[in-house]
This record gives sequence, structure tokens and C-alpha cells, in this order.
Amino acid sequence: MAYELYYWPAIQGRGEFIRLALEEAGADYRDVARLPEREGQGVPAMLACLDGGSTPQAAYAPPVLRDGDVLIGQTTNILLYLGRRLGLAPRAESGRLWLNQLQLTMADWLTEVHDTHHPLSMNQYYEEQKQAATLRSADFRQTRLPKFLDYFTQVLLNSRGQYLVGARLTYGDLSLFQMLAGLQYAFPQAMARLAPQYPALFALHDMVAARPNIARYLKSKRRIPFNEEGIFRHYPELDG
Repeated sequence: MAYELYYWPAIQGRGEFIRLALEEAGADYRDVARLPEREGQGVPAMLACLDGGSTPQAAYAPPVLRDGDVLIGQTTNILLYLGRRLGLAPRAESGRLWLNQLQLTMADWLTEVHDTHHPLSMNQYYEEQKQAATLRSADFRQTRLPKFLDYFTQVLLNSRGQYLVGARLTYGDLSLFQMLAGLQYAFPQAMARLAPQYPALFALHDMVAARPNIARYLKSKRRIPFNEEGIFRHYPELDG
């Protein structure tokens, strides 16, 4: 039975971390909200996963993954579930916990990226908080972004290989690729300035992009382009 992914149909967002894992593994899956709206498909099917009145253990927000009778929410939780099943996580529990810890750190990082353009409220448009966003993004570029890049560089150095965890690619490497790709879209000037300081990270990015299944996916219509509705948004006034 195919996995079923429930996420917003027009953005990469948090769902893209799940898509990359499924694509790398060559897994059979359906991106349900992107299918025509009929019974069990489309955005209504995704929203049904969030309806606690009709769905036991409903998720608070997408992404949600269905595997048969199992329904799982939260990006990091979904990847923890899929890791061993897709061959994208270490066999040892200690390795899986370490990988989960790294994914949680990337989730924190992703939240900080989002807050560069929405620092005050999710319920206000970007244009209503541009002044605060300018201040927040400057601090992110100057202090927070290098700190995360330093941290993951050290993780790579400590792993003594080309991957974050162990001698094989894991979903953590795919997620780090997505973080770097998104940051290059959102902050092209800042990332161009910082990139020479982090050759190991960008070597990993390029290696992931060149993997056969990922390369095919990136060129396909299944890969939703970055846009100003998602988490990674390019506002020139926030870059520099």
C-alpha cells in the first residue's frame, strides 16, 4: 500500500522534508492534497486529518503521513517513523536518537527562518510587519545563521565522513540539503557571502542534489518551486 502524504498543495514548507525522504527511497506515495478533489483526495482530505471530532489522534497541522491504519503528524516524528522503513536511518537506537536530535535542531532553525518574515504574528501579512522583519532578518543573517552553519559543520567533522550520521546517507542529510537550498533562495546575497566559509556543508548539498532519485525529483513537476507563500521567502529588503 502506498504511503499517503497530506500537506498544502502549493508550497514546499515542512512537507518537503518528507517528500525528499520518500523520493530518495523510491517509495510509492500519494501527495493527497495535490490530487483532484473527490472522496479521499484533495485539500478536504488533508483537512480531515486535522479534525479531532472525526479523526482520533488528529494532527494539529500538516504534514501528516498515513501508512495503512497508522496516522502520524509532525515532520520530525514522521521522519523518525520512516527512517528505518526507508533505509534512511541508522540501525542502532543511539544513532536514530542522534539523528532525531539533529532533525529537531533543523526544525528550530526552520522556525527562525520563518520568523524573519513573520516576526510578530502569523495572523498579519508580511507588509504589516516589514519594519520588525527587517530587524529580525538582520540579526538572523549576522548571528543566528552562522551559528547554525557552524554547528552542522562541526557535526560533519565529528562524523569523520561525508554524511551527518554514520557512513550512509540518512534523512538528516536530505533535510540539511533542503535547509541550504531554501536559504540560498531566501537570502542569496547572505549565502553567497557565507558559502566559502562552509565548504563541507555545500559539498553535502551538491552530493545530495546529484543523487539519481533526487536529481530526477528536482527536475520534475513534483518539486514545487520555492515561492513567497512558503517558509523560505525571498524579499530583497531582508537580504544583504
